[in-house]
Amino acid sequence: MSSFSVWLPMFAVIRSGGKQHRVSESDRITVEKLDAEPGDLVAFDRVLMLGGDGGELLVGASVPPAARVFGRVITPARGPKLIIFKKKRRKNHRRTRGHRQHLTEVQIAAISLDGQAPAAAAAEPEPVAEIVAERVLEPALQE
Repeated sequence: MSSFSVWLPMFAVIRSGGKQHRVSESDRITVEKLDAEPGDLVAFDRVLMLGGDGGELLVGASVPPAARVFGRVITPARGPKLIIFKKKRRKNHRRTRGHRQHLTEVQIAAISLDGQAPAAAAAEPEPVAEIVAERVLEPALQE
């Protein structure tokens, strides 16, 4: 074990939407669309690896089956527009189609080995709309 691994925060590698994400608490990740509203608490149960906090690395079968990563849905989003262009030469055959992937932005609230959501993760955060409204009403910015 190297000397810097003692101060590394706890992290996990989770699988969501066919992709793997390395996350730790308070990280913001973008995953494929989840059926959840902004502010909802979601649990990722497909934990592939756990590590950090100076402990040993748990990979594969050594990860506890009850391990969960909890996150709070920030906002739904859409990815960048992708252009699909198909052409068959000398046949005057051209087809253009666009695609935008539906995504969900999630902020990681907690990593749990026993599958229970900590009280801090279960507590409701301050609504995003109120935070934005307070920033708009500051008198110094209105001049």
